[in-house]
Amino acid sequence: MKAFFAAIQFLTIIPLPRAKNIRETDIERCAPFFPLVGLLIGCLVALFDYFVSGFFPSLPATVMTVLVLLTITGGLHMDGLADTADGVFSVRSRERMLEIMRDSRIGAMGVLAIVFIIALKIAALLPLPLPQRLAILVLMPIGGRFAMLLMLTALPYARKDGGLATLFIKRRTWLNPVFAIIFLGAAGWFLGAWMGLIAALAAVVAAGLVSWYIYHKLGGFTGDTIGAAAEITETVIALAGLAFIH
Repeated sequence: MKAFFAAIQFLTIIPLPRAKNIRETDIERCAPFFPLVGLLIGCLVALFDYFVSGFFPSLPATVMTVLVLLTITGGLHMDGLADTADGVFSVRSRERMLEIMRDSRIGAMGVLAIVFIIALKIAALLPLPLPQRLAILVLMPIGGRFAMLLMLTALPYARKDGGLATLFIKRRTWLNPVFAIIFLGAAGWFLGAWMGLIAALAAVVAAGLVSWYIYHKLGGFTGDTIGAAAEITETVIALAGLAFIH
């Protein structure tokens, strides 16, 4: 249970009564629980969307839902997306890209990445009928956590010095992303039948392409690129759901 609580603490801002007792060894063992935490996030966000949809028109309800999805992770993954965009689109050497990504200041590419991702999530979720939107909202965080596991497992660490993300390297195994794929596919079929299954497949393709691109640009992953993979994959799931309905 400590590993599960560590996964919640690592991936969300959900307060835990015993968070102070979580150690680095618990974080090292928490990767298998990423899909379950994604399911927890998705259910909370879908529940919020169902609630606000009863009081507001679709546009403001969708905007609030996307903001809750962003807030429940503390904006950590979106920050990683911004840093990654600033680095990989800087047209610099690999070492300079990594230096730019470590800079706490945000650049033009980072701002554009945040704006585009949020706009695409809102635009993709807004036209969906409520039942399908709720299904996609549950799937998005599950797919995002699968993308994190895939990148953590498939790529080496890009920096010479250690970081928080390196804790997962000690115990990484291909069983984690394989389980996440099965979990994502089963959740997709259960929640949305063919729409959910196609959205899950789109998540797998998106996560693979993002991991390949990051490896091509940086030679490995960082904490920022893991967050970027999650945000991009979540957006692709929403777009795939919309494409199926449309």
